Amino acid sequence: MLGLRRNVTTQSRRFFSTKLPEITERRANEAGPGGRSSDAGVKVAIFGATGFLGRYVCCELGTSGVLAYIANRGDEFEIRHLKPSFDLGRTRFCYYHPRDTDSMREVIGDADIVINMIGKYYESKQPCQTKQFPYVGYKTNFSFHDANVTIPRTIAELCLEMQVDNLIHLSSAAASPDHPSEWARTKYEGEQAVKEVFPWATFVRPTQLFGPEDRFLNNLAFMACYYPVVPLIDGGHQLTQPVFAVDVGKTITRICDDPSRFEGKTVECFGPTDYTYAELMEFILDVTLMEEARIMDVPKDYALMAANILQWQRDPPLTPDIVQLWSEDYLPSMTAKEFKNQKGTDKILTMEDFGIEQTPIEKIAFNYLHRYRKGGHFTEQTGYH
Repeated sequence: MLGLRRNVTTQSRRFFSTKLPEITERRANEAGPGGRSSDAGVKVAIFGATGFLGRYVCCELGTSGVLAYIANRGDEFEIRHLKPSFDLGRTRFCYYHPRDTDSMREVIGDADIVINMIGKYYESKQPCQTKQFPYVGYKTNFSFHDANVTIPRTIAELCLEMQVDNLIHLSSAAASPDHPSEWARTKYEGEQAVKEVFPWATFVRPTQLFGPEDRFLNNLAFMACYYPVVPLIDGGHQLTQPVFAVDVGKTITRICDDPSRFEGKTVECFGPTDYTYAELMEFILDVTLMEEARIMDVPKDYALMAANILQWQRDPPLTPDIVQLWSEDYLPSMTAKEFKNQKGTDKILTMEDFGIEQTPIEKIAFNYLHRYRKGGHFTEQTGYH
């Protein structure tokens, strides 16, 4: 019986080996040489993999057959959702602290590419003892400057020291030296810091990200569901052009397929359509069936007053810096026509240059916003109750 089973196994292997083509090199414009169980021969160190965008980048890289060195400063439970993205044995999880350079050096190891996606939309704080009444205060763990400037500069310096071939740095389309938002200003400063140390790095600048776990549409829907009033800053007339997080993850993976080709380049990622915040709010209310929600045009100064209170919540839906960020247009640096008419070596790339089609927000958002309906998505089913 064992001999028969062995023969069957041998025959099945011969059958499959004749059906599958032998792949000797990486295919152009595709992720990896042979899918998830292949070996791309590339080692990628990822900082910020446990964040919103990080999970999609890991999923896309897993289909390329790369060996991933995933940095984590939490515990095992914060990274376990990333393990199914990779084949067995294609990951190495490393614990580090952003202020411990040796631990960050351990994460990078012998990586060919380093991806930095570290970021925070609010400054994390923790209680501390003070000498004066009420003897309890708050101190900042990591400021915007720490997350967006100091840590990226440290990673760039380590990449230079350890002779890493390529560095991919995630910035933002809102990055600007004179933006009212400190987060946007430090994003710009972070770009400049990385360029000074590692000038051939690749910079990815997405607009606002949307997806099932986003803090953009989900926060707006949450406020409409649980707050008495949803504020629209200065009427919500500012423009934004959200991009699907999966599309950005695919773009970063395509860069990893041929990183030397994109050295020193900037890639801007944005969606197919721009919206005002008021239009997005109308779309959210339409999907969630919350017509009774109160939408109020709030001057920026009053929105800042409310945000100063809401910022002390855990994962706050609104902070003073978000108010500053949303008080300006959040758009790519150029129009679609200007992107196409660019010439020269300083051309800014878009997702179109990687063969990635922009996903419209209407195609995805319903899948995760309908859960905010009071009766769930069954309320529209006649006779269900």
